[in-house]
Amino acid sequence: MTDGRSWEGNWKLRLYERVRERGYDSLTAFAEARPTASLVALAEELGPDDIAAVQVFSGLVAEAERSRKVTRLVRGQLVRELSLRLPNGWPAVLDDENRLKVAVALARWSAYTPETHEERAKKIGDALLATPPPPGWRPLGADDALLLTLLPDEEA
Repeated sequence: MTDGRSWEGNWKLRLYERVRERGYDSLTAFAEARPTASLVALAEELGPDDIAAVQVFSGLVAEAERSRKVTRLVRGQLVRELSLRLPNGWPAVLDDENRLKVAVALARWSAYTPETHEERAKKIGDALLATPPPPGWRPLGADDALLLTLLPDEEA
């Protein structure tokens, strides 16, 4: 867990140095090699004492905007939230307990969704609740077939 040191100095430079030290040319490549790891887990791997999850996400958004792959980032973040909140996959029964777990995962995902995609994220959340995926569904990356159907790439 980070403390105030994550904001000391040039944190962006520190973040990208850590990514390169691990053999990646971009933060996106580093994160995509760990598609189900939470933002916290990514930050801890890069620097448990001086890199914060919000810094990792900020870097991912900046790279996605530059490469015009924000939709892919949004799908990837949904994978991360579902993996964290529903580690055994989509529940077979949406009783009160499971509905809460799903709602928390979707709410956390929505909180990380860039403004440009907020309306689409709300519709996807509604669609997943209205017509649940098969029990046990657990997307393992941004290119999951169901996620591509729900949130196809639109950037050109």
